[in-house]
Amino acid sequence: MIALREIARARSGDKGNSANIAVFGRTPAAYAWLRENLSAADVQSYFAKLGVGPVTRYEVDNLDALNFILPNVLGGGGSRSLRIDAQGKTLGMALLEMPVDAEAALVTKANR
Repeated sequence: MIALREIARARSGDKGNSANIAVFGRTPAAYAWLRENLSAADVQSYFAKLGVGPVTRYEVDNLDALNFILPNVLGGGGSRSLRIDAQGKTLGMALLEMPVDAEAALVTKANR
């Protein structure tokens, strides 16, 4: 098991009461692995304690990225939420800590 950050980068932000997380493969091979192995259900399960609704996943092949929409994860949104991260800026970094069962060959020296 490795942390997702070993093969991916992420960026996240708010969309009202929801957030989106874009996960970018560090290499084309890493993106291929992400497409096959990182599902909306995985992301939903990872953020379940935050009360996320059904997560939707979009493939953005031209960017070697997956975009996940996390409904209702922000506790009301930026202007209403009492959460420390009311705009979801840290959700991407949190997701990169997710343990994944990816092959060590996907981790390149350039990633370290």
